[in-house]
Formats: sequence, C-alpha cells, structure tokens
Amino acid sequence: MTEARTYRIMISGGGTGGHIYPAIAIANAWMEKHPGSEILFVGAEGKMEMEKVPQAGYKIEGLKIAGLQRKLTLENLAFPFKVLASLQKAKKLVKDFNPDAVIGVGGYASGPVLYAAQGKGIPTLIQEQNSYAGLTNKILSKKANTICVAYPGMEKFFPQRKITHTGNPVRKDILSLEGKKENGLENFGLEKGKPVILVLGGSLGARTINQAVLGALQQFDDLGFQVLWQCGQFYYEEMSKSIAGTKFKNVKVLAFLKEMDLAYAAADIVVSRAGALSVSELSLVGKPVVFIPSPNVAEDHQTKNALAYVSQRAALMLADHVAVERLGDTVANLIADTAEISLLGENIQKLAKPQAANAIVAEIEKLIK
Repeated sequence: MTEARTYRIMISGGGTGGHIYPAIAIANAWMEKHPGSEILFVGAEGKMEMEKVPQAGYKIEGLKIAGLQRKLTLENLAFPFKVLASLQKAKKLVKDFNPDAVIGVGGYASGPVLYAAQGKGIPTLIQEQNSYAGLTNKILSKKANTICVAYPGMEKFFPQRKITHTGNPVRKDILSLEGKKENGLENFGLEKGKPVILVLGGSLGARTINQAVLGALQQFDDLGFQVLWQCGQFYYEEMSKSIAGTKFKNVKVLAFLKEMDLAYAAADIVVSRAGALSVSELSLVGKPVVFIPSPNVAEDHQTKNALAYVSQRAALMLADHVAVERLGDTVANLIADTAEISLLGENIQKLAKPQAANAIVAEIEKLIK
C-alpha cells in the first residue's frame, strides 16, 4: 500500500481578521484532508496574524511590509525600501520552503510572496473575500492560476477563465448553531423570552455603531430588548463608562467576543459592519441583519458587500452617516415585523457557502496535480 503523499503549502496575507480567519480555515481544511503536510504562513510584522496564526497551531514568518499612508509621511519615504526588503525575504522563503502551491488571501504580505512564487513558476491561487478586488490582487491575478471569489460579477476585475465561485471560508464552530440558543443566553447572562440584539463592530470596534447603540439604548430598554454589544477593545472603557450608573440592565458590553457561535445562537437580530468575513458568517447564521458598512475602507468595498445582499432582500442596510439617528427605529420596526424577520433570515441563508474551505482545497489539489 502506498503512503499518502504530504505537501508543502504556503499561505500569505493578513492584516485583519477578514483575511486571517479564512486563511486559517483553508489551512485546517487542507490538514484534515492531507495530514502530515507542512504549512507555512507569511504575514506582515506587527500585524495581528503574527499572534493569531501561532495560536491556531501554524508557523508564521513576518515581512517588514506596510501600506502607503494616504498623506505624506516619513513612513511613505521608507515604503520602497520595505517593499524591496520584503521581496528579497519572500524570494528566500519561497526558495527555502519550496512549496507545492502558494495561496494569497489579501493583505500586505500576499503581494511579495505571490510575486516571488510566480517568478519561480510555482502554482498560485488568490482568495478574494470582497465584492470589490484590491489593487494587489488585480495585479497578481495576471499570473495567478486560480482565483477563488465569494461574489458574482468578479470578471470586472479578473480573467473570467480563472475564476471559481467558492464563497469565503469561515470558522468551523459557526457551521453548527443548532440547539445552542439556551447555552448562548446562559453564557452571556441574558434572559429567555426577550429579543436579543447582537451588535458587532469588529475586533477594534466601530465608533458610529457604538454611538448609534448608545443613542438607541433608551428606546431598546423601553421595548424590553436585550443588547449583546461587542464594542471593540478601542472603545470598551468609554462605552462601559457611558452606561455605568444608568438604569439599563439589559445591556452586556464586551470588548471582544470569544464564543462567536454562542453569540450568534443567542441573537434574534444582528447589527454589523459589512466586512467580507462578517457577511459570510452571517449568511451561514441565517438571522436578520442590519449592515452599517464602514466608509473608511478602500473603494468603499463594505457598502458594495452589503448591497450585494440588500439587492437579494437578504439584509437591511443603514449608511454610516444616518446610523446614529435611524438605528433605534430600524431595529424596533424589524422586530415588530415577523414576516420580514423570517424573509431576511431565509434569504441570507440561501447565499451561504458552508463548504467554501473544502471547495478551495479542491482547487489547490487541481493546481498541484
């Protein structure tokens, strides 16, 4: 009997959870199918992947790469030198590790690594999470073998023949929420029988969403709603102080949510930014969502992500500049409309891709063969 072949796979990119968690999901799915393989991540020094990837049990190397600042700064003067140093290190890492395939998930580090791999004729795959492709991926796509996307219409950015519609890989625990609602309520100290609004502003938080929730708390309280509020590390102290000493007992403020599956299970309605990872997770969760896209992202891609769902009647959207005045009424009206709640929940689930990680693994296997 011949021994199962093992492989060497390099995964590059990061910068935000939206790039890192899909990358880890791909690695996990690959290792399930090909145990004994070796996986090496390459990230940007000082970014969150340098912490999150080792926590997931994988090795990571860092490049001294960073983006261009939008205004004239000293950091911008150092940019060309950082790019050159990163290219040199990427070439050395690719040569020494000698991967069977290289996957780029977006973020600063994916540029030099995929460029180095393409220069050596190693098969490369791009995983584009958003509905609007970034400049790096557009450039890399010219020589990439396969491009895995999560949204229709991506031939605007990439060669049609290279595109495969796989969806975005998500954390495994979110795939099974059945029977977790009671656990979720208990875990966060919430009451049965009262609607739960889950608020997500990303790991760092979102000022507009936090201000909108603060402004709506009285209305939520009067209506008997409970709020499970992940305000982000950056705003935790400020938001905790804002509600300390108030009579709002139905509000749980947290800097970060570790048990995302329990939070999703406990929720009746979700208020969230529209980053690629959030949108993909929420489609699997199948709960009604109010998206408040961040306006501070490249090419306004969060609005484009959200509109792809709004156009299918699979979510509601509030523009960032109207969220503070309209969040309270939007949520109250939605909770009062049971038909709309079930329609949004059903429609968003139709757009889910629960097998995304396995679909991407299948594409990598094709490249290697």
